[in-house]
Amino acid sequence: MNESTNIFKALSDKNRLRILKMLQIKPLCVCEITEILQLAPSTVSQHLSILKKEGFILEDRDGKWANYLINQRPADQRISAVLSSLDFWIGDNQAVEDDKQKVKVSDRYKICGT
Repeated sequence: MNESTNIFKALSDKNRLRILKMLQIKPLCVCEITEILQLAPSTVSQHLSILKKEGFILEDRDGKWANYLINQRPADQRISAVLSSLDFWIGDNQAVEDDKQKVKVSDRYKICGT
């Protein structure tokens, strides 16, 4: 039961849900997510840490970049089930729709510098 509780706790924050939806579009770095959500980098890092710990996302290092992406093969099948049903639960949310447009035009080189 604790594992299920931890999954639901990870999903209990609207910004973490928004992050998951953004990462379903493309991998992003902390500064891109920070820019889109308008949150402090430390807050975004905390959200990413929780999502990563529960197996929703992965971190991929590429030089100086830490890219975050959806875990396509989580060990826990419940994670896959949640990820595949996000559109059903929050797909019509206006903030999620706005985020989607921002992600599509996000340019890390302009946001984060080179």
